[in-house]
Amino acid sequence: MLEQLAEAYREGGFWMIPISVFEGVSFAIMTERIYVLFFKTRLNKEAVLAGLRERIFRGDVMGGIRFLSDQPQSPLTRILKAGLLETRHGEEEVQAAIDEASMHEMPYLEKRTGYLSMISNGATLAGLLGTVLGMVKVFAAVASVSAADKSTMLSAGISEAMHCTAYGLITAIPPLVIYSILQGRTQALMDDIKASAASTINMVLRNKDKLNVSAIEESAG
Repeated sequence: MLEQLAEAYREGGFWMIPISVFEGVSFAIMTERIYVLFFKTRLNKEAVLAGLRERIFRGDVMGGIRFLSDQPQSPLTRILKAGLLETRHGEEEVQAAIDEASMHEMPYLEKRTGYLSMISNGATLAGLLGTVLGMVKVFAAVASVSAADKSTMLSAGISEAMHCTAYGLITAIPPLVIYSILQGRTQALMDDIKASAASTINMVLRNKDKLNVSAIEESAG
């Protein structure tokens, strides 16, 4: 089987090499993005909010900050922590801090995912181009052979040229599927962050009279 694959790759011609580059780059991006979005940023949002709520309700805002620092670090924990650190300055500062932190963290969730769609299109087009150029080469070659040999030579040449299209499609399909999955995961994470940020702001506002904000100032000092 490996020998057949190697032979098919050789018959595909030069354009199999660019397609292989697309395949390698897409695999690297898919691996990194799956790790980041499904493992590195995985966090129990409800557990984080419950722990934060418990501390905010008793006025221990510094305890809430320490609680977030002790959690596995992710965009969510960093954004909420940035907001809590500004509770000493008021509601508008809390919202501004969360917005600023979100502007820094959101691109981390979205970066490089868009390249998968581009790579998928590039691999498909490279495969088609390789096939078209192969067909041009075949038709040019059969023009100078006898009528008896044309049919055989044409069939063999078309078969070889189609290897390029097949490899391009094989390379293009996985990144396109993974791109859709990653987009859905990214949107879900962003929705969780927005909902958690709004919930945190509401907690701070409802309990602002009993929050021990002086602890933050002492810690900063």
